[in-house]
Amino acid sequence: MRKRIFEVIEVDRGGDRVSALYNGFMMVVIFLSLLPLVFKETTPFLRGIDRAAVVIFIADYLLRWVTADFKFGRRTVWSFVRYPFSFMAIIDLLSILPSLTVLNASFKVLRVLRLMRALRVFRILRAVRYSRSIRIIGAVLQRSKTELMAVGTLAVAYILISALVIFNSEPDSFDNFFEAVYWATVLLTTVGYGDIYPVTTIGRLIAMVSSLFGIAIVALPAGIITAGYMKELEKEKQAEQEAQRERDKTQPKPL
Repeated sequence: MRKRIFEVIEVDRGGDRVSALYNGFMMVVIFLSLLPLVFKETTPFLRGIDRAAVVIFIADYLLRWVTADFKFGRRTVWSFVRYPFSFMAIIDLLSILPSLTVLNASFKVLRVLRLMRALRVFRILRAVRYSRSIRIIGAVLQRSKTELMAVGTLAVAYILISALVIFNSEPDSFDNFFEAVYWATVLLTTVGYGDIYPVTTIGRLIAMVSSLFGIAIVALPAGIITAGYMKELEKEKQAEQEAQRERDKTQPKPL
C-alpha cells in the first residue's frame, strides 16, 4: 500500500494515469493557493481557498514523509529522520507554516508568521516536483553549473571593474562606490532605469564600451541553457523510445 502511494505521489515517469492525475491536481491546487496573494483584502472565499490548499499540502507532506524509505531507497528509520531536512520538504514546510494560524487560532507561537505573508510564495516552488519542463531546466542547470559559474564570475568581475572605472572617472555623479556598482549592474542587464547616469564625455564613453561588453556577457548564459535544454530533451526522447521498444518486446505477438 505504501509503495503504491509513493508511486502515485512521485512525478509520473512511466505512464501511470493515477500519478499523472495526482500531479495535475496538485499543480492546480498550488496555483489556486497563490490566488489570495494577488489581493490586498481577504474575503471568506479567499480564506476558504487557503484553508483547503493548506489541508491538501499537509496531507501531501505527510504522505511523502511516511513513504520516505522508498524515496531514499533505504528501509530504515533514518529515511524518515532525513526527509524533513531535504530541500523539497523544507520548501513544503515553508509553504504550510504561514497558514497554520488560519486553521487553528491556538497556534500562538506561529501567529507571527501571519505577518510573513510573502512566505506563501514558496508554494510556487512546489511546482518543481510536478512540472516536467521545470525538472528538465533543473537538470540542465545542474549539469551546466561549471559553465554558468564561470559566466557568473565573469559578470561579477565586469560589474566591479566597470564600477571602479566609472567611480574614479566621474566621482561627482556617484555619492559612493555602491551606487557605481548599482549603475554597472543596471548597465549589464540593459535595464536602464536612468536614475544614475554619467554626464561627462569620458563617462559616456565608458558607458558605451561597457554596454557592448555587457551584451556579450548577458548572451552567454542564455546560449548555455538553451544548448543544455535541447540535449536534455533529446536524452528524454531517446529514453522514451528505448522504454517503448522494451514494452514492445514484452508484449505477446499475435498468432
